[in-house]
Amino acid sequence: MTNKSQPEIMPPASGKLVHHQPSYIVTPMEMIAKALQKQVDPQVLAQLTTLQERWQANAARQAFDLAMARAQADIKPVAKNRRVHFKSNKPGASDTDYMHEDFAAVSAAVHDAFRPHGLSFRFNTQQPAPGQLTVTCIISHEDGHREENTLSCAVDTSGNKNHLQAIGSAQTYLQRYTLKAAVGMAASNDDDGRGGKDEDDVDTIAVTAEQAEELRALLRRKGRTEAAFMTWATPAGAGLTEVSQLPAEHFEFCKSTLTKLPDIETRR
Repeated sequence: MTNKSQPEIMPPASGKLVHHQPSYIVTPMEMIAKALQKQVDPQVLAQLTTLQERWQANAARQAFDLAMARAQADIKPVAKNRRVHFKSNKPGASDTDYMHEDFAAVSAAVHDAFRPHGLSFRFNTQQPAPGQLTVTCIISHEDGHREENTLSCAVDTSGNKNHLQAIGSAQTYLQRYTLKAAVGMAASNDDDGRGGKDEDDVDTIAVTAEQAEELRALLRRKGRTEAAFMTWATPAGAGLTEVSQLPAEHFEFCKSTLTKLPDIETRR
């Protein structure tokens, strides 16, 4: 008598039941273990060891990508808790006044999102040349994979800072931007890249005096006015009218763009 509460197993046309075994992937480590038991050629063993290293690196990268995706979804919006305000020396020019989030706020938000997913971040700082600073943000996962993001700039000598304060200001600025870039925090919510030089704002860096003069020389050679250049180079309403107020991070792009323009003599 057939038990109606249980589904009937219908045999295939051959009259025999077919048992499907679950698929199983042999890992390189298991292959190495078997190779050691059989005392295989050392060259084959070396190839298997290399394969195992690649296997582990790929698994670590996949774990990193998954953890980053989950952590990014957990990063909470960061409130803009710092104000930059200074008066322009140009007659009739608007004052600069805006808010931005400081490094401590960005760091805390990222740390809180990273911790549950086995992620961490740290920084490596170098001085490739006098007056220059390079900061690398290193994002690491507990399984071993890591990725780096690097930015460089001149030290911030604005606001009568001494040498150590100038380095510290540039370091804080680069740490904030490398961390934001590494985790993909939206740049549209960040409006502090305007070259403010308020003495109390240690996060904002403008071009150096040498860089400003280099841009002015290019403007003279190309027959362009400084006012028109600043209107093009800075966001609307920023109130920046002098090349010396240009954000340091914009220097290379502006220099490259100006260099490509025809000289005055060429246009005549």
